[in-house]
Amino acid sequence: MMAIATMAVPFREWLAPRLADERYFGFMVDEDGRTVGGIGLLELTWPPHPSHPHDDRRGYVLNLYVEPTHRRSGIARSLMMEAQGEMTRRGLSYATLHATSNGRKLYERLGWATTSEMATPLAFDGMPA
Repeated sequence: MMAIATMAVPFREWLAPRLADERYFGFMVDEDGRTVGGIGLLELTWPPHPSHPHDDRRGYVLNLYVEPTHRRSGIARSLMMEAQGEMTRRGLSYATLHATSNGRKLYERLGWATTSEMATPLAFDGMPA
């Protein structure tokens, strides 16, 4: 929980301009006046790539969340379908996401494939990663 609290202010500062210019967008699902699920999406600039050779952008699924009491009811699938439709409407021809073990089967059923991406934290301003 501490990591989320630590990033709350920097995240809001990062988010504000991306909401304003609509590079960050998403959808929410409400039930009886209460939000039970949501998806956050980004339009990223990216160099042309073999998977999108004529486009310098790609979509990114930053987060997908459904309340535990509403899981396995089709909400995540519906949000993903809405997201894919919106990314297509925006002219994006390629999208990525980082899957949790819980979400992987859903994404695979929707046609998403595993890629070879790897990551490592790096030191910043003398601070260890």
